[in-house]
Amino acid sequence: MTLSKHAIETAVYYAFLLGLTYFLMIQVRKPSRWVGQFFTSLMNVSHSALTDWGLTHVSIEPNFTILDVGCGGGRTIEKLAALAPNGTVYGIDYANGSVAASRAHNTQLIQAGRVEITKASVSQLPFPDNKFDLVTAIETQYYWPDLLHDMQEILRVLKPAGTLVVIAESYKKGAHQALQAPVMKLLRTKSLGVEDHRELFSKAGYADIQIYEERAKGWLCGTGKKPASPPSYGA
Repeated sequence: MTLSKHAIETAVYYAFLLGLTYFLMIQVRKPSRWVGQFFTSLMNVSHSALTDWGLTHVSIEPNFTILDVGCGGGRTIEKLAALAPNGTVYGIDYANGSVAASRAHNTQLIQAGRVEITKASVSQLPFPDNKFDLVTAIETQYYWPDLLHDMQEILRVLKPAGTLVVIAESYKKGAHQALQAPVMKLLRTKSLGVEDHRELFSKAGYADIQIYEERAKGWLCGTGKKPASPPSYGA
C-alpha cells in the first residue's frame, strides 16, 4: 500500500505535535537549564496566590530556618525570606533549570547570606537531622519518587515540633480534576485525595495533622508536625 503525500505530511505533522507536547510536559516536570526557565517564570506567577493561601495555615517566626522543597522559579523562597527576616531560607530542586531560575530570582538574598539554593532530591536531602523549623512543598509532591520515604526524609530534617506544609492545586476529587487529570497522567504523577494526604502524613510519622481545602478554587493544604520523640525512619 502506497501512502499519499497528504497522508505522509499529516503523519509527520501529528508526530511533531506529539513530540512537542511530550517535550513541554518534560519541561513542566523537570525544567532544563535554558528552555525550562520560561516555565519556571510561569510557575512563579501561577502559583503565587495558591502559595499565599497555603502559608496562612502555618505560623512563621522571624528567626525560622526554612526549607522549600522543589523551589521552582524561586518566588516562594522570596516570600518565605520576607516572612522570616531574621532567619535563613534554603531551597532545593532536582532540575537544573529550576535551580538556575531560583538563584537568579533571589540573587540579592543569596548575596546577603539569607538564602541558599542547591540542586538535590527530596529523597536524599543534604542536611543534618533536626535543622528546620518549617519545610514547604508547593506543587511538587506529585513528582516525588517514593512518597512515604520522602515524607520521612523531610521528617528527619525537621526540628522537633517543626512543621511540613504541602500545598497543591491538583488532587483527587478536587474542583478541577476533570481538566487536570489527563495532563497529570501524561506527566506520570501521583494523585492523592484529602484522606490519602491525611493517611500519608500519619504513616510517615507526623502528628497534629490538618488538611484544608478551598473547594471553589480547587486548592489543598496539608500540615503535620514532627513529634518531640519521632519514630524511626526506616532504611
